[in-house]
Amino acid sequence: MAVSIPERLADLLSREKKAFAALALTLQDGSPQVSLVWFDYEDGLIVINTARGRVKDRVLKRRPVVALAISDPHDPYRYLLLKGPVVAEDEAGGVAKINDLQLKYRGNPNYPLPAGQVRVTYKIRPETVYPAK
Repeated sequence: MAVSIPERLADLLSREKKAFAALALTLQDGSPQVSLVWFDYEDGLIVINTARGRVKDRVLKRRPVVALAISDPHDPYRYLLLKGPVVAEDEAGGVAKINDLQLKYRGNPNYPLPAGQVRVTYKIRPETVYPAK
C-alpha cells in the first residue's frame, strides 16, 4: 500500500537535505534498538545500507518491520515518522549503494570499505506516515 508524503515535508527525503534517519528496531529480547542511518528515497521506498552481520542486519532479517524518524537538520521540530516492512534485501549493488550514500552525505563517492566487509541494501516501504509541524 503506497502512502503519500505530505508535500510540505517531502524535502526531508531529498538527496539535497542530508537528513539522517533514526531507525528503530526490536531486538530478540523485545528491547528497542535505535541507530542513526544514512538513507535514500527511491521509488517510494526508504533505502538503507549496512554491513552483513551487524545488529541492524541480523534484526532486519529476523523481524523485517521498522519505524524511522527523519528530522530536518535545520529544524528538528519538523519531522516525519514512518513505519513499514522491509520489502527487499540485496548484497548485489551493496558497495555501490554505500558509495552513493557516502557521496550524498560526505561529498565523495569513496566509502572506506574494510577488507572483506559485505554490504547489504535494505528497502523499506512506508505504510504509515505521521507528519509533524
